[in-house]
Amino acid sequence: MNAPVPKSSSDPRAKTARHTPMMRQYLGAKEQHPDALLLFRMGDFYELFFDDAVEAARILELTLTSRNKKDDDPIPMAGIPWHALNSYLPRLIEAGRKVAICEQVEDPRAAKGIVQRAVVRVITPGVVLEEAALDRRDHNHLAAVARRSLRGEVGVVWLDVSTGERRGTRVEDVARALAELGRIEPKEVLVLDEDAPLAAAVRHAVGRITVTEVCAPAAGLGTDPLEAAAAIALDYIGDTTKGGALLLRELEIVEVERHLRLGTAAVRNLELIRTLAEGRRDGSVLALLDETRTAMGSRQLKRWLLYPSAEAATIGGRHDAVQAFVDDPMTRSDIGEALAGVYDLERLVGRITAGSAGPRDLVALASSLERLPALADALNATGHPALAALAARLDPVEQASTLIRRALVDQPPLSLKDGGVIREGYDDELDDLIGVARDGKVWFQQYAGGLRAETGISSLKIKFNNVFGYFIEVTRANLHLVPEQWLRKQTLANAERYYTTELKEREELVLGADDRRLALEQRFFEEVRARIARLGARVQATATQVATVDVLAALAELAQRRGWVRPELVDEPVLRIEAGRHPVIEATLPAGEFVPNDLTLDAADVRLAVITGPNMAGKSTVMRQAALIVLLCQLGSFVPADRATIGLVDEIFTRVGATDDLSRGRSTFMVEMSEAAEILTHATRSSLVILDEIGRGTSTYDGVSIAWAVAEHLHDVIGARTLFATHYHELTELAATRAGIANLSIAVKEWQDEIVFLRRLVPGGTNRSYGIQVGRLAGLPEPVIARAREVLANLEAAELAPDSRPRRSLGGGERPDHWQLELFAPSPTDSRLSEALADVDPDALTPRAALDLLYRLKALAEAESG
Repeated sequence: MNAPVPKSSSDPRAKTARHTPMMRQYLGAKEQHPDALLLFRMGDFYELFFDDAVEAARILELTLTSRNKKDDDPIPMAGIPWHALNSYLPRLIEAGRKVAICEQVEDPRAAKGIVQRAVVRVITPGVVLEEAALDRRDHNHLAAVARRSLRGEVGVVWLDVSTGERRGTRVEDVARALAELGRIEPKEVLVLDEDAPLAAAVRHAVGRITVTEVCAPAAGLGTDPLEAAAAIALDYIGDTTKGGALLLRELEIVEVERHLRLGTAAVRNLELIRTLAEGRRDGSVLALLDETRTAMGSRQLKRWLLYPSAEAATIGGRHDAVQAFVDDPMTRSDIGEALAGVYDLERLVGRITAGSAGPRDLVALASSLERLPALADALNATGHPALAALAARLDPVEQASTLIRRALVDQPPLSLKDGGVIREGYDDELDDLIGVARDGKVWFQQYAGGLRAETGISSLKIKFNNVFGYFIEVTRANLHLVPEQWLRKQTLANAERYYTTELKEREELVLGADDRRLALEQRFFEEVRARIARLGARVQATATQVATVDVLAALAELAQRRGWVRPELVDEPVLRIEAGRHPVIEATLPAGEFVPNDLTLDAADVRLAVITGPNMAGKSTVMRQAALIVLLCQLGSFVPADRATIGLVDEIFTRVGATDDLSRGRSTFMVEMSEAAEILTHATRSSLVILDEIGRGTSTYDGVSIAWAVAEHLHDVIGARTLFATHYHELTELAATRAGIANLSIAVKEWQDEIVFLRRLVPGGTNRSYGIQVGRLAGLPEPVIARAREVLANLEAAELAPDSRPRRSLGGGERPDHWQLELFAPSPTDSRLSEALADVDPDALTPRAALDLLYRLKALAEAESG
């Protein structure tokens, strides 16, 4: 929906009649784009006015000045140089702002009156083509969410205008749609303004991501929610790009059953994209996996990581290719060298189609395409069918590279305006004009030499600038030698500038040729760019294949260096891992220091494992590494283990850790229960469920009861492969009630009242959590540790039930009279006996005084013991 025009301390609309024509032109453009910062081109600057200037000055740290400073109510103003736009634009986009670019759309020299201006494009967080504002390794997704009924399916579409990617899916409900958004992490989400409940739910879920409410397209939306979402996105892009050309692929429908599902919690808890602690890419699974050589490969890898396959044929094909690369390191090296010189084909062709690509972009495209035959040869040389199949799909698009090489020089300038872009021999007329310009330089040099000889002015020079053109410069000391027929052009402090009729005629010839040459070069360049754009779909298809080769070779490099193995994929719900390792944690430790673990879950035997053990011992690591091994397998990678047999998983669920969500009015326990409910609602027999410490956020008995019931439901009703870590040792009794439940624990060694974490997963449960020892490791004061041991002893003596009530009050007989005194007895440091001892100075006691003290202490001890 359109927001009102932002107002400054003086409402610009209230003073329209007093404004200059230029400011009225600005206000007209601003009224069309009230929700964007309007960058208004004025000469060599983009200017901002009113509240736009105030906000931009704050974000960009610009000097805020004002227009018409002497007015009672001057207009705030700030500006940036036009050539520095790409330096400032990323900061505005990162701040979540939309930016409207208002350009001069006619030559100021030809303008009659005020120069015509128009908004040529609107840049939003989700619609960005400018390279400087994009992360080369990541997509910049715009998403749209739509539904055609309150309880029906929801359509989710996400696309990247910079690469042409366009994908979408249908999901069962809003919760699943929000999970998709959590996985995609778009920069901007579009929602219909007429669906307020959906808009509110999206805002709630995506946090700081920009959510834009839009009107329904004039053409209508139909009844299919996926088609509706796609239409919303395309309509929005058309508005922001002002109908400019974009190369978007056909909508790829992501079918849920063909991919392993990952909810927002799984992506977060497994640290797939960024770390939990700091939210950084470094330290994530993606950062570890990313050995790719190209930007396209890096983005493809992230896509595979977030959307692993659930189809055995696809997974097996990727494993075959990785195996072929592992077996042939020489080919892998050759491919790495070839890929290292390949630029970002997707974004290059995107800019070419949009008409924003410069000369160097076209040369980069040509040099990249020219590397593909060598890449295909290297793949074919292995003789491996999987790699030969990849080679067959590499289209070098020779028409594009041939045209670019014929038309453009090898090293063109950055800007087309600098000239010298089109190669000699491309066009006869252009060649003539280039010759005039080249010969003109020689003529000026020769003419200056002739004048020096004729006048005797040895310091005479012929110079040029954009204001005065060509001129003869003579120092004041030589003015008496200047011929009378020379015409004065400009006076300087130390020199005079002149011109002659002959010089003026040559200037007109050369400058006229320069103007015509630049105009011709621009025309030819735009023609070449348009012809390349027509080949864009082929370049996009090739870019996908290059990215695939890059990812597979990178996975092979990682597998060989890390000692990962090819997993065995089976068509049954099993998970058998021998010497499994957590890929990220292992990479941070010295070689051989990570302790591997075996794990087996099998629907025919054990499908739910209850894992007990102390905090910090490694329960979460064992569970996360199991989930990551499954995920790596299904994205097509080898896995960190000595051996792995994996039955296809349809979804990975994680309930790990707990935090308050107070901004949404949800406590730690409420968050925990909501996530557990999501698992119990959507998990299937083919799912993998990771549950860590469920039930902690309430009373002990409530927590044990909920955890027990959840475990039973997962085992009895759902039958999913489940790892269930807990400190409720009562849950170990589940194994005695059901054959499909087994107890596992993390081994700990006690030594001199200390514990050593062995990090080894072993059969059987444990009835100790070693919390006091962990507290000591964490640095709790010794008096607290001592008091904790005393309370623990009372608990273990059954004098106190887990909910802090005496067991006898629960039907176990009468409570001993001394129970409360024992549990909450004063600590030794608080007793009179200890106080008396603390006051004693042994070195100052006489024999008689020592004997008196002994009797007094005995009396105190008898009194305190009752």
